[in-house]
Amino acid sequence: GRMWAYTVGFTVLPHVGGFLGWFLNRKEIPAWYEKLKKPSWCPPRRVFPVAWTMLYTGMGYASYLVWNDLGGCSSKAIVPLGLYGAQLVLNWAWPPLFFGARNLNMALIDILLLDGLAVGTVCSWYRINRVAALLLLPYLGWLAMATCLTIRIWRDNPEQKSGKSD
Repeated sequence: GRMWAYTVGFTVLPHVGGFLGWFLNRKEIPAWYEKLKKPSWCPPRRVFPVAWTMLYTGMGYASYLVWNDLGGCSSKAIVPLGLYGAQLVLNWAWPPLFFGARNLNMALIDILLLDGLAVGTVCSWYRINRVAALLLLPYLGWLAMATCLTIRIWRDNPEQKSGKSD
């Protein structure tokens, strides 16, 4: 009877940090982000909340599948769920670094580390639950785009690299 609560909890968890990141930095988006030089292929702002809602839901549910298949927080879960937790922390750290601190250097380092941990998470999950690993593939695709976008913004806005100047 309690499994539904675990399913919901794991599925909602990624949204918590994502929502906080948006909430805390929402004023910086029109004030600062809109003025940055961005590539022509940059998605419109309205796409981001839709995409992240779907991605966070998929990764949250996938984490539940892995947790459940490993019998909860067992010793076998340390690496696969540790990788997931570490990449989730870096995911949540990106908006405050990018929008809040306006630090393109740190945002770039963060997302490059995030990419490595996300790929490591998929690889570790594939042996445990293939559906869970496959649920992370759209996330990896979006991260690839977000990484390219971060690199382009970092490269094309050199005066913004080290953070807030005011």
